[in-house]
Amino acid sequence: MSSAGEGLSRPLPEQVRSHVVELASQALGTMPAAAVPPPLRTIAKFEPRKRARLGGTPIAAQLETDKEFREAVAEALAAGWPELAASLQEGSVPPAAEPVLVAAAAYLIRPPGWEEMVEVARADLERSAAAAEGSAQEQTLTRLREQLAAQKTAAKEESDRLREQLRAARTEISDLRRKLHDARERAKAADARAAELEEAAQEARAAAASAGSAGESELRRLRERLADSERQLEATRRAAREGRSVEDTKVRVLLDALQDAAAGLRRELALPSGISRPADSVASVAPGRPGVQAVPARALADDDPALLDQLLTLPQIHLIVDGYNVTKTGYGNLTLADQRNRLLTGLGALYAQTRTELTVVFDGAELNGPVPVSAPRGVRVLFSAPGQIADDLIRQLVRAEPVGRALAVVSSDREVAESVRRMGARPVPAALLLKRLGRA
Repeated sequence: MSSAGEGLSRPLPEQVRSHVVELASQALGTMPAAAVPPPLRTIAKFEPRKRARLGGTPIAAQLETDKEFREAVAEALAAGWPELAASLQEGSVPPAAEPVLVAAAAYLIRPPGWEEMVEVARADLERSAAAAEGSAQEQTLTRLREQLAAQKTAAKEESDRLREQLRAARTEISDLRRKLHDARERAKAADARAAELEEAAQEARAAAASAGSAGESELRRLRERLADSERQLEATRRAAREGRSVEDTKVRVLLDALQDAAAGLRRELALPSGISRPADSVASVAPGRPGVQAVPARALADDDPALLDQLLTLPQIHLIVDGYNVTKTGYGNLTLADQRNRLLTGLGALYAQTRTELTVVFDGAELNGPVPVSAPRGVRVLFSAPGQIADDLIRQLVRAEPVGRALAVVSSDREVAESVRRMGARPVPAALLLKRLGRA
């Protein structure tokens, strides 16, 4: 608030100016309507709390230019603080008076030397502000020192903790190195043991082969002896038919002993009864029906915009579309007939561009009769039968495909997507097809 022409070299301090405006706004509420200056009559109608806040500038300007208004405010001040007003008129300042109130009263009452009183109050306020600022700075400095000390303490604690962790890590690394060394030694020992066992196995196989060869030789020898024995037996039988004797009986007993010895030797050596069986030469294949192979596409996320474009480039891919799932995702506000027509139009354009086999499946479980649909060229349109939902018909289409053919199913139904994925087909979100049809 300027005080040019009033004896002040500088504007009133802001605290003094605010107090002067507050005193003037209080005086406005008690002044007769006729005594209120015209520029302030609207402000005088405000609530007391709003006068100083909303009308501060006009009130301050009126105090500068309107002497009568300032004197009226000074009279109101003198009525409220008569001792202060009397002391100022005498040219003295009460020692216990607040500097802001003294400066405001001096500005309004204008006793002799009021300019000096304002300057003294200004100096007191500046000293108080400087002291407060110094105190605040000291407090800030103290707080910063405390924070620095706390940070140093925390840093030291963190450093100690990290050193402890480092020591623990070094100890753990040492233990791991020792364990690694032990593991390597055990691995070397195991390798050596494995080599020894392999060598022993080879020796055992060689011994088994040698034993088998020896067994075969022994078997041939026994067979020759058996043949001799059988010939002797036959001769003995012929002799027995001609007449038995004591010597013939001895020979028969010896022959039986030889037969039993040959049978026991065969059992002891576990000799096979033959080289192979006829059934061993017959090859067999385990029955089983392979499922539909997965789409050989590079790893792309299901919501990747490039997924559908990549799938459409695969040779002989079959694209199966969950019709109502796509239409209700893209334009569910239309009627079912309009949804079908819009989707089929877009799929017809897609076929014209890609020549991909397209099958769109609609849910016909709740339909009362056949639905007239004009299918575009290259687009197969199927409705599920009564008592069947479109999801089941989609799964039947996937199972019907031959081994190795690329398959993709467009549906945002999580259950459908998971089931066809397990069957080998690649699920595609409905939003990707809608974007592709939008580009077409």
